[in-house]
Amino acid sequence: MSAHAHAPVGGRLVTVPFLVLAFLAAIALALLAGRFVYGLGAVTNLNDGYPWGIWVIIDIVIGTAFGCAGYAVSLIVYILNRGEYHPIVRSAVMASLFGYTLAGIAVMFDLGRYWNFYNLFLPWYAQPNSVMWEIALCVAGYITVLWIEFAPTFLERFGLHNAREKLSRVLFIIIALGVLLPTMHQSSLGSAIVILGHKVSPLWQTQFLPLLYLSSAILMGLALVPFESVLAALGLRRQLETGLMGRLNRVILVVGAIFLAVRFGDLLFRGALGHALAGDLRANMFLLESALFIGGLALLARQQAQRSARAQFIAAVTLLTAGILFRINSYLVGYEPVNGTWHYFPSVPEMLVTVGVFSIEILLYLVFVKKLPVLAKHA
Repeated sequence: MSAHAHAPVGGRLVTVPFLVLAFLAAIALALLAGRFVYGLGAVTNLNDGYPWGIWVIIDIVIGTAFGCAGYAVSLIVYILNRGEYHPIVRSAVMASLFGYTLAGIAVMFDLGRYWNFYNLFLPWYAQPNSVMWEIALCVAGYITVLWIEFAPTFLERFGLHNAREKLSRVLFIIIALGVLLPTMHQSSLGSAIVILGHKVSPLWQTQFLPLLYLSSAILMGLALVPFESVLAALGLRRQLETGLMGRLNRVILVVGAIFLAVRFGDLLFRGALGHALAGDLRANMFLLESALFIGGLALLARQQAQRSARAQFIAAVTLLTAGILFRINSYLVGYEPVNGTWHYFPSVPEMLVTVGVFSIEILLYLVFVKKLPVLAKHA
């Protein structure tokens, strides 16, 4: 048996958790039907001061960061030539596939005139100087790349070995694009905040946001791997990959250290760190975000994290939560409209739709790992 062979997990597909997730997904779809019939105002608390809510911040900005698992692992395996992590490439690419595809669909929820979305791809409407245009094109391109990169899984499942062999000959081009595109649009998600200028608190507003967004996306993508690995082992009764995840922790530590060095070096250089002691909501959220980043990396630095699946899981959850807060803080908590007194807190339908989107992602994960050769075989 090849050490890199993959196989379906098998087992019963329709279980109690599956039905619960399907119920949550059905609620989200019903609410979205109302959104597309009656408009954004009928189901969201968006207003002129806060035109972006959790459908953009969580479903897209955070969802694509979760979807960087495939990007980060491919970067390590194919660019840094660390073949020891090859067994987890396919599951990492699948996580990216779900994260980005659902984020691409979620864009439609927030578009006021969604029926005009195709104009994005028309050359005569191209806006090369627009950050949002570049993000949209890169995300659309990366979704296409991910489906091609994941195609060998389908070809293996249905015995199309000749087609798989032909695809393998050109797959290196697709993989190269799969590394390039996220590098471009993840940094541009930070550039989109730079454009907001003084509307964003000095605790988050900096010219280094493109680098911080790129490094935090890699960090979150890598942290998602042990998170998913432990949950898959417990939920699907598979062997824990503690040794492999322990080695991956060293890479996470390096990326996390770079992120924190840039983050706090920039705050000190700009003299903005004093805002963290203001005692208001923004200051407290910054302190919580920073504590989670530092705490998660401190957990990984302990020798126990190299041998304990529990320690690896707790560290991964801590770092993922820190990354989520960094993005919510920089886009929502640290943002203040200039004109008028505006407030935003997501409505119940907004929250239920977001829960439904993540439920669909987990449902797809269960279907794919049980029916397709995604997870590595264990000897």
